[in-house]
Amino acid sequence: MNTDKKIAVIGGGSWATAMVKILANNVDSLFWWMRNEDAVQHIKETQHNPRYLSGARINTEIVEVSSDLKTICEQADVIVLAIPSAFLHSTLSALEIDLSKKVFFSAVKGIIPEYNQIVGEYIQEHYKVPLNNIGVITGPCHAEEVALERLSYLTVACEDTSVAEFMAEKLRCRYIKATISDDIYGTEYSAVLKNVVAVAAGIAHGLGYGDNFQSVLISNAIREIKRFVDTVHPITRDIKDSAYLGDLLVTAYSKFSRNRTFGTYIGKGYSVKAAQMDMNMIAEGYYAVKCIKEINKDYGVVMPITDAVYRMVYEKMSPRLELKLLSEELD
Repeated sequence: MNTDKKIAVIGGGSWATAMVKILANNVDSLFWWMRNEDAVQHIKETQHNPRYLSGARINTEIVEVSSDLKTICEQADVIVLAIPSAFLHSTLSALEIDLSKKVFFSAVKGIIPEYNQIVGEYIQEHYKVPLNNIGVITGPCHAEEVALERLSYLTVACEDTSVAEFMAEKLRCRYIKATISDDIYGTEYSAVLKNVVAVAAGIAHGLGYGDNFQSVLISNAIREIKRFVDTVHPITRDIKDSAYLGDLLVTAYSKFSRNRTFGTYIGKGYSVKAAQMDMNMIAEGYYAVKCIKEINKDYGVVMPITDAVYRMVYEKMSPRLELKLLSEELD
């Protein structure tokens, strides 16, 4: 793949900011779109995002930040999507340009709720982008540790491994190690499901369950993820690889995990709306669990953890009762 291609990052949150910080180490120029014009001006003046990862310095000599999405996308050859899945369709559908020749990488880790599609499927179907030009950037990695320049690991997946290697090279730096994979479906679905599991882990934490229960929950969760991804996209994969198990562990256990934090609020008795307002951040697991439930109607995979989270956050069932019932199903 041509290494001179121009890259754009779409999104203004923590993960978008982390992507910009990482990529600016390895490119001569980088485009960055965010919706909030006040934030754009703040970054231009101070070199810091005022709302997310505010301690991370943005090299504005390399990074061109703008609220003009059309211009940014027209100029870029490679587009990294890093906005919440709930807003991706409305954001891209406003564009009236041909995106079929672009290369897309999803760092979203969510499902498009309007279509119950992972981002790769959505981009391929709605914008006629060839699957070989669509990739996924997954963890295990938290944006907050990127901002602190702590050693972190990323997995870049694409069916065309030369495209994956192009992005991996742009991400590697002193504190980032990046490996490649050809499992775009498995890595993306796993990244979605680990957020659902992290909500469950947070609910358990909020209810006072300890490490012993959490360890059983997570060991069952990786088997649940394996059952699902092997059914949806049956290829040879090692679910113990970092892209799957590692990403699950860091999201389910870390204090930086917004999905675990969201779940903790629910476990402590907050309503979904109150938890979302108090966090002022998007927990992808909330949206994902409903989409996975819908998708799984076609597959019938046994998913007790996903089902329990759905009942707690959408059907308002008692978290205490649901966790007790779930604990009897785990082994």
